[in-house]
Amino acid sequence: MSKKLLLVGVFLFVLSCPAWASDEAAEIANEKGVFSGTYADAGWTVVSFLLLVVLLGKVAWKPMLNGLNARQEHIALQIATAENTRKQAEKTLGDYNKKIDTLEARSGEFLKKAEADAQSHGMALSEKARQQAMDIKQKAQEDIEAARAVASEQIWNEVGDVVLALGSEVLGRQITKEDNQKLIDEAIDKLRQQRTARA
Repeated sequence: MSKKLLLVGVFLFVLSCPAWASDEAAEIANEKGVFSGTYADAGWTVVSFLLLVVLLGKVAWKPMLNGLNARQEHIALQIATAENTRKQAEKTLGDYNKKIDTLEARSGEFLKKAEADAQSHGMALSEKARQQAMDIKQKAQEDIEAARAVASEQIWNEVGDVVLALGSEVLGRQITKEDNQKLIDEAIDKLRQQRTARA
């Protein structure tokens, strides 16, 4: 700040210095013309102008240019910041759109998987029910065959008793229990062989 004051003081001193001119120079100075005067006046004018340029350069132009440069840098920084913010917003929007696409794809896959799981579960239940029905049918057939076998044995036992009674009357002799059991066992074996051959 003191340099600036010193320069302003020098400038004012130069401007206030008396012109060292003769009477002739005073007369010329009274004349109204741009280039009227002596070499000394012209020299002081040039020196004053140069001092004014230097002083304005130091005091006014440099700070003004520095302020303009600082403002230009600030505006450039704001433009760069705005551009970076715009790019970041576009990137964020792109990421958001990718996430939405990914979620839509995943939800579609999830729905397809759920549908496939439901179909396979339905098929498994259907197969299980069919297998249970077949098991029940097979057990019923086995129960029927077992009941038929028991009934056949009972019938043969009763037939054997009837044959024993008839045989003793027809033959006139008594058929022993061993003979009767042998006849019954042979009949049952024959019946079983026929059933095995049919199966």
